[in-house]
Amino acid sequence: MTAVRSPLASRRAPRRTVGTKTSADKVAASLRDEAPPTGSAKGRQTRQAIVDCALQMAGRIGLEGLSIGVLADRMEMSKSGVFAHFGSREELQIAVIRHYHDLFEQEVFYRAIEQPRGIPRLATMVQRWLQRVSVEMETGCIYISSAVEFDDRPGTVRDALVAMIQTWHDAVRRAIAQAIEVGHLKPDTDPQQLMFQIHGYILALHHDARLLKLPNSLTLACRSLDALLRDRATPEGLPLLLPCLSQDLAANDADHH
Repeated sequence: MTAVRSPLASRRAPRRTVGTKTSADKVAASLRDEAPPTGSAKGRQTRQAIVDCALQMAGRIGLEGLSIGVLADRMEMSKSGVFAHFGSREELQIAVIRHYHDLFEQEVFYRAIEQPRGIPRLATMVQRWLQRVSVEMETGCIYISSAVEFDDRPGTVRDALVAMIQTWHDAVRRAIAQAIEVGHLKPDTDPQQLMFQIHGYILALHHDARLLKLPNSLTLACRSLDALLRDRATPEGLPLLLPCLSQDLAANDADHH
């Protein structure tokens, strides 16, 4: 598998205090610059198959539920065979986080940056994010479920998780700032505040859809996000704002209930 430097991960995060670097920053750099796995093509394929299986399992049982033994049984391999590809449980968990992030980039970020800067790009980010969450109503979101597992547990897995989530949030804040610069969002829009509100609706959707099984939760989230963006849009940007609730999302909401 060829390593591709992600434009999402390569952009710099907002400036912090001079001379400081968080552990999440260091992990993000190591994940971005990691060389492709060595070994035979068959070995790389086997490793990827293990990661794919682990990601499916983690969506339902969480990263903490993963173990070399459980994966060995599921893959019909020996424990030593699985261990040889990762070396430790933590490395396996980080590989799952990285793989999830790669899929998220492909389905959300890369599709969004095909759009012009401003509201077209930002609205596409929100819409694709919602589409991703609508699929994860059944399978679970690694970012959200893992946050509950690792929010108060320092270590390399938590650092990797924080780095990936921060990378995505930075990309959304950057898209908001660009929309302000091109005159599509009101000048007094605070990118951090708007990002916080968007993320809040995403978290509410995940909570109400999975835990409360609230009917039409996706529709409610889409309408809320659409209203939020419309409230911040300028007269020039408003005509460019696509409804966050597409027919596909509406169909997904109906299917889940």
